[in-house]
Order: sequence, then C-alpha cells, then structure tokens
Amino acid sequence: MIVNLLIKMKKLLYISGILTFFMLMSFMYVDFFSSMTKVDYIDGSKTLKFTTKMNTNHISEAIKINPNTAGFEAEVKKYVNNNFDVYVNGSPKTITFTGSQVSGETVWVYFETGGVSDISTMKIKNTILLSSFPKQFNIVSVSYKGSQKVMNFQRGKEVNEVAF
Repeated sequence: MIVNLLIKMKKLLYISGILTFFMLMSFMYVDFFSSMTKVDYIDGSKTLKFTTKMNTNHISEAIKINPNTAGFEAEVKKYVNNNFDVYVNGSPKTITFTGSQVSGETVWVYFETGGVSDISTMKIKNTILLSSFPKQFNIVSVSYKGSQKVMNFQRGKEVNEVAF
C-alpha cells in the first residue's frame, strides 16, 4: 500500500513537473511581426499622408543595413517604394518619401501622394516585411472625410481595397 502511494506520488510529481515546464515555456519571449500605417486625407492640399510604424530590428534585417548608418534612410525609402503601392479610383499613385525617424525600437516612415481630389475606392498593395517574416501582419488605417477604414495584409493577402 505504501509502495502504491509512493508510485502515485512519483507520477504526480512527474506530471506536475512537465506541466510547470510547459507553462514556463508559454511565457517565453515571442517576437511579434507587424507594421502599422495611418493614412490621412488632407482636403486643402488634396494629399494623402502616410505614416508607417515598423520595428527597427525587423526593417534593419530586411534591408540588411544597420539603422545607425548614414545610408539607412535611403535604403528605407527604396524599400518602401518597392513594397507599398496605392491606387485611387483604379489609378496608380506615385508615392513621395518625405522622411523617416528611428526612435529606439521603432522606425517611423513618412510618405505622401498628391492630386487626390475625391476617393471612391482605394486599393493598396502592402508587402512590407512579408518576404522576410512569414508571420508578418500589416495594418493600414485610412481616414477620409470623417470615415475610417482598416485594411489587413499578410502573406497570401498582399492587396486590399476599401470603398468610400
């Protein structure tokens, strides 16, 4: 009887040890891959202003350049131009890079497109970091004349469209 009790206690300790191990593993650091872009329509200048927020390490790894080097901003500009396309009412728009800023773990990227008088549809192709990180998730929030639309992008869904 004491032997059976010892065997049951040993099993219980073994099982609780395994459960404790898996619980501790679930609290380990998991990297989250995302970018967020806010699009604001400026009625007076007929301009769409884009502000994109990315993780500094992720964009640095994707473009293979240290964020503390002089060429970082130029490479970010080239990368955004190659990975973000905008179509307004079916017509492609040229985006103009207006700057970037590294702030610790975050890189802010600013760009715009002009000559947008009215928007009935906006289509965006956003492949930022999708080729570098399979679980990358990009969000674009568009504000246009009091209306707010949100688009999501990931591998397999690189293009999204909203109507106003």
